[in-house]
Amino acid sequence: MNINEITDLLRGIAYTTGIFNFEWKLIVMWGIGSLFMYLAIAKKYEPLLLLPIGFGIFVVNFPLVPLMGYADGHAELLRVFYHYGLEWEVIPCVIFLGLGAMTDFGPLIANPKTLLIGAGAQLGVFVTFTGTILAGFTLKEAASVGIIGGADGPTTIYLTQHLAPQLLGPNALAAYSYMAMVPLIQPFIMKMMTTHKERKIRMRQLRPVSKKEKIFFPLVTVGIIALLVPSVIPLMGMFMLGNLMKESGVVDRLVNTSQDALMNIMTVFLGISVGATMSADNFLSWKPLFIFSLGLIDFAVCTMGGILTVKAMNLFLKDKINPLIGSAGVSAVPMAARVSQVEGLKYDKQNHLLMHAVGPNLAGVIGSAAAAGMFIAMFD
Repeated sequence: MNINEITDLLRGIAYTTGIFNFEWKLIVMWGIGSLFMYLAIAKKYEPLLLLPIGFGIFVVNFPLVPLMGYADGHAELLRVFYHYGLEWEVIPCVIFLGLGAMTDFGPLIANPKTLLIGAGAQLGVFVTFTGTILAGFTLKEAASVGIIGGADGPTTIYLTQHLAPQLLGPNALAAYSYMAMVPLIQPFIMKMMTTHKERKIRMRQLRPVSKKEKIFFPLVTVGIIALLVPSVIPLMGMFMLGNLMKESGVVDRLVNTSQDALMNIMTVFLGISVGATMSADNFLSWKPLFIFSLGLIDFAVCTMGGILTVKAMNLFLKDKINPLIGSAGVSAVPMAARVSQVEGLKYDKQNHLLMHAVGPNLAGVIGSAAAAGMFIAMFD
């Protein structure tokens, strides 16, 4: 082997490394990925999701990494997770199974009026849908962006995969980011939209809910949803199955698996798959950046919608509702309900709003799924 052949061999090896395929925009994505990992580790904002999402963004934005492409006709590692988990809509549905197994619908059953709060909190979905169309998005894209305000990650992924799969990365990233930042975003809006007197409203203790009611609730609910918005039954059916398993009390092994091992596995696959879609080429363009900024407005309007719904209800109710629980109408479970509790205690140390806020919080899950089903019925 002569010197020229050696030189060519070394040059060929060098060009297979990332060093000679480097682009400046990769640094931007490293910063974004690092920011999410910092928020997860240092600030503990939704770490179960933001840590794998941040790592996915970070690692996929190195040149030539064999993660999201195809090699010799076979999908690479994260492409497999993405294809079978997200494109086939398996992961969002299995996550909803785990969420259902963790959920107690007692507060919602005890105070069914809070369903209206969950519906009112979808205001931002339709406001953003309209605004996104005016910004030049297609109807399908606008619908997938609008659902971000409901702060329900699996529903956002499910709807986006149906209508605008090319926006899956930025939509999912925005949805989970603003879910994580609920404690930062909502308190200011809650204070701005309520009076000191309203924040001190004490609500009656919720009535006890029987086991029979809790068993019938998921069956009745899934039946109604199947009749009205059948397109979201893969999500809501799994959600109600998980809850039925929990309330039946006869399948503890299945409940424990759904709550723990299965939920954790799906969360890892979801986070790293979503992060891996955020390559520099996909993210550093006007649409994804616009979606990410619009998500904040969307989420804020949904929070306002829940509070305004409570204020409207109080015009007709003898027993007033504390409007601080209106912010829990978004479906960031259970974080939004906890924010209502924390804010309420600031103004009255004896006023515990947590169980009252859980009702609209769960209603928000149903409301955002119903909105997604309506969009699918209209545009898919």
